[in-house]
Amino acid sequence: MTNALSKLLETRDWLLADGATGTNLFNMGLSSGDAPELWNVDEPEKIKALYSGAIDAGSDLFLTNTFGGNASRLKLHDAQSRVRELNRAGAELGRELADKAGRPVIVAGSVGPTGEIMAPMGSLTHELAVEMFHEQAEGLKEGGVDLLWVETISASEEYKAAAEAAKLAGMPWAGTMSFDTAGRTMMGITSADLAKLVGKLDHQPLAFGANCGVGASDLLRTVLGFAATGTETPIIAKGNAGIPKYHDGHIHYDGTPELMGDYAVLARDCGATIIGGCCGTTPEHLAAMKEALETRPRGDRPSLDEIAEKLGGFSSQSDGTDDSGPERRKSRRRG
Repeated sequence: MTNALSKLLETRDWLLADGATGTNLFNMGLSSGDAPELWNVDEPEKIKALYSGAIDAGSDLFLTNTFGGNASRLKLHDAQSRVRELNRAGAELGRELADKAGRPVIVAGSVGPTGEIMAPMGSLTHELAVEMFHEQAEGLKEGGVDLLWVETISASEEYKAAAEAAKLAGMPWAGTMSFDTAGRTMMGITSADLAKLVGKLDHQPLAFGANCGVGASDLLRTVLGFAATGTETPIIAKGNAGIPKYHDGHIHYDGTPELMGDYAVLARDCGATIIGGCCGTTPEHLAAMKEALETRPRGDRPSLDEIAEKLGGFSSQSDGTDDSGPERRKSRRRG
């Protein structure tokens, strides 16, 4: 499927994605518990500022403010009838800015999990999940996104439903899972499991990988797991900017721009092609990541010890794919 992302990937050996959405919006005044998607209509200038921060820092790709834009999540705010409106608005704001950037910038329509448990463990059927994702996808498509960006998924069933919805909408897509429990997703999926799943999907993603999770070290261990499968699909790495700390009533991430520059280069050398940040990642972090990727030569695939030395220790001994892994060690973060 020829599209803007595929064309860009043909000319580059790495792309810089964006950083955080939620934590950056909290810094702009979003209250905890409020739906960020409502700001696509109520506070459009702040959403433009969010997008512009990534573009101005050099991102080649940014996600729309639509992570929780499905009917299930919006129902918590009595906005389930506004799915298409809010997704279309978030996409249109991004399209406007990307078209003015003066260079190719990809607008990726963020599609987060439904927040419900898939059957048979829960009540969400495959058909209902596809319907929810499809409704959101159509809104994003109307708003002009280049592709759908499914993220922070834990269950293979939900990943499959999102892929089917993207096909129904006639849209290219990419998809990441969040590996946060000893190298596995909340539902037990490992890096090898996801790579195998991607290879069997009827509607193939343009890229796949990991986002969020525990910390940058753990995420890169997962990226190494993807690369070890020999996949030819581009790998995505979107790690958090360090570890969250509670300070003065707010959550702050301790990753410095210098640390995220190291992370970006290590992600590239681990095998990732699309490299960005997740929670806590600001435009300042992105600018440091871009500079590091542009100025530091490509290196050999790093060892787990090298990753831990630069980014800090791992949260668990194993990445979930086997019975061995790095020993738990004290963090040795810079700065």
